[in-house]
Amino acid sequence: MIPARPTAGLLATNVMHFARVLRTAGMPVGTDRVLLSLEALQVAGLGSRRELHDVLAACLLDRLEHAELFDQAFELFWQEPDLEGRMRALLLPRVQLQPGAVPAPPENRRLGEALFPRQTPPPAAEPPEQTEIHAELTWNDRELLRKADFETMTADEWIAARRLLARLALLFEPILTRRRGPASGPGRPDWRATLAAAGRRGGHIAAPRWSRPRAKPAPLVVLADISGSMSRYSRMLLHFAHALGHADARVESFVFGTRLTRTTRLLKGRDPDLAVARVVQAVEDWSGGTRITQSLHLFNRQWARRVLPGNATVLLISDGLEHGDTRELAFEMERLHKSCRRLIWLNPLLRYAGFEPRAGGIRAMLPHCDAFLPAHNLESLEALAQVLSRAAAPRGAAATMRHRRHPPNGTLRSAIDGRVSSMALPAPAPPAAADRQA
Repeated sequence: MIPARPTAGLLATNVMHFARVLRTAGMPVGTDRVLLSLEALQVAGLGSRRELHDVLAACLLDRLEHAELFDQAFELFWQEPDLEGRMRALLLPRVQLQPGAVPAPPENRRLGEALFPRQTPPPAAEPPEQTEIHAELTWNDRELLRKADFETMTADEWIAARRLLARLALLFEPILTRRRGPASGPGRPDWRATLAAAGRRGGHIAAPRWSRPRAKPAPLVVLADISGSMSRYSRMLLHFAHALGHADARVESFVFGTRLTRTTRLLKGRDPDLAVARVVQAVEDWSGGTRITQSLHLFNRQWARRVLPGNATVLLISDGLEHGDTRELAFEMERLHKSCRRLIWLNPLLRYAGFEPRAGGIRAMLPHCDAFLPAHNLESLEALAQVLSRAAAPRGAAATMRHRRHPPNGTLRSAIDGRVSSMALPAPAPPAAADRQA
């Protein structure tokens, strides 16, 4: 153990700068944690670099999902050789390694910006009579970015779209529970709170206390298709699911291609880039084929009773292009629809103005959806956030069963980019004899 030296002030300054880097990278590190770290270092000493890591981790870490971010920051901060060069390398674009090459350990690019922020050269001297106004993202650019398709975005537009998505206000539909809470206005009297207030005033009842049912956000279940035709959209929608998971509501997320994978824990991290990168690494069938029927069957059989309460909203993100017989797909969609309170289908194919549900998978899934919405740009995700904040339309049991037995003739109207398009549904089959007798 190395005793304290006169150069302890430099160590204290470095610990303070290290805590500032962690705070900039997204970790909640307060001044009390910094003071606790300095006191712990005086007690434990500096026997090795490993001991320094353990002491700082014990004082600055309070969540398990921040451990990876802390380890990367420690490796980059507490070292001497060519720190500036490595930080600059983090800010450069990544290149694809040759097959068989050993990949470098994953690093968070936000650490590069926190440790070595980008410095722009000072602007050249301008004549005093000229005034130039520079805007990083004007209103017109923001509007164009909101309507840009995820599939055609450049790298810079993709980064800007993720930043706008992170600032999107997310509100969930409130659901009344059986539990009750205090209310300011007249309603149901709360005798327990009234008697407790009277006891604090010597038995005098000044005013009765009221109660009202407590409200909680509606739970949400996300099922995202990650096949080859959906990979670009699914990546952005995973960022959207990450933002939903860090809101007030309970969110369960799944991805499916040729198999179903639960990604709820992978998206619990505070850093959205790291969380989505973990999902891409953990899922083996990313950007591959798709088996919608088998994936929905597995979810209904193994996961529906665990994570899908009756008052939940299901977001199904898929293009609906399923091959083969679609009768089993219609059965699984009907079963999923019966298990939740609202089923919203997000289909990027709705970005086309002349879209018609001609594919067999789409025709089998469409009658069992409460809403059919696009999901190809930021504007469509903003509209989805508004739909989630509104109350779901009530579904009567008898009306629902009649609609499923005999789908009505007519059109399904859906708002696509401010336009209303009509999509014809298949003609209803004649009722069976048993139904006519009933």
